[in-house]
Amino acid sequence: MDVAQAYTNLSDLYIELFGTPDKVHADDLAFIGRHLSGRVLDLGCGPGHLSVYLRSLGADVTGIDLVPPFLDYARKSHPEIDFRLGSMDHLEFEDVDGILSWYSLIHREPAEIDAVLAGFRRVMRPGGVVVVGFFGGDEVSSFDHKVTTAWSWPADQMAARLERAGFTEIDRDRREGTRPGRPHSALAARAV
Repeated sequence: MDVAQAYTNLSDLYIELFGTPDKVHADDLAFIGRHLSGRVLDLGCGPGHLSVYLRSLGADVTGIDLVPPFLDYARKSHPEIDFRLGSMDHLEFEDVDGILSWYSLIHREPAEIDAVLAGFRRVMRPGGVVVVGFFGGDEVSSFDHKVTTAWSWPADQMAARLERAGFTEIDRDRREGTRPGRPHSALAARAV
C-alpha cells in the first residue's frame, strides 16, 4: 500500500489526534517558530495544524499533502490558507524563504532522501531555512509505524544529508518521544 492510501485510510483518526496546533508539543512549536518566516512551504502538511501555527506567526504559508481527506479538512477549517494536493517530489515554486518537513520524510527510503532534499534546495532562496522533524535513532533503520514502514535517523546523518543538498545546520533539538527508544529529533538548516 502506498503512503497516500495508508494515511487516507487513517485520516479521521489522524485528524482527531493531530488536527490542531494545541496537540503539538510546545517545544516543537517553539523550534518551528524560531526558524521559519516569510514565504513557507509546509510539505506533508497533513490536516494543516502546523500551517495554521505558521500563519498565526505571520508566515505566508502554503500547505502541500498527498492525502485528499487531510486537505479537505484543512481547507474547510482554514480557508484563508492555501492548501494544495501535491508531492514534495514535484515542487513548482521559486525563492521560498522556508520549508517545513515535519515527519514528512519518515516514510522515504534512505536512498530517496538526497533527491528530495536537493529538490528542497532548488526552490529555496539563498539564506532560506529548512526545518525537518523526524524519528531519531542510533542508526538509520526501518520500523513498523502505525501507518506504514518508517525510518529513524541519527541526527548527524540527517545533518550530513542536508549539507550534501546545500544546507548548513544552524540548530537541532532532541527529546524523548512517546515511545521508548524512538526519540524525537529536529534540525534547522540554512540554504547556502
